Amino acid sequence: MTDDRREPTTEAELSRNLQTLFRRAHENGVEVRGGWPCRNGSAHPDWDVVVTEVEKPGASE
Repeated sequence: MTDDRREPTTEAELSRNLQTLFRRAHENGVEVRGGWPCRNGSAHPDWDVVVTEVEKPGASE
């Protein structure tokens, strides 16, 4: 298996990486919603990541 992840150096690259990660998780049956704490040790900040599913434009109930 190859590692095709790229290190993001721009917000656009970060967004593309997140999109790829979320798609892969969804395709593998992982529920991609909720919150996750990201603890990073003393050298980096900690983050709290919250993901919510949004309605697609033009979608109706």
